[in-house]
Amino acid sequence: MLVLTRKVGEKINIGDDIVLSVLEINRGNVRLGIDAPRNVTVLRQEVYERIKAENVKSAQGSKTAVFRVVRLWKAAGSRDKE
Repeated sequence: MLVLTRKVGEKINIGDDIVLSVLEINRGNVRLGIDAPRNVTVLRQEVYERIKAENVKSAQGSKTAVFRVVRLWKAAGSRDKE
């Protein structure tokens, strides 16, 4: 992890397209401005983790749903043969 010290008004460049600006420091809080291309997703860590967890949950649910559909399809196929 790279650790940098910046003052209000100072900036950090990430690659060629992303600029991180320190806007305000107040009572232990830091306000940051992020200038990034529209195709770059910028999320707070807690939002990112929640989305990631929901995606995993969704993928697991889909697997179960697929197995149910396959069973129903097989059952319907065996009834058609009778």
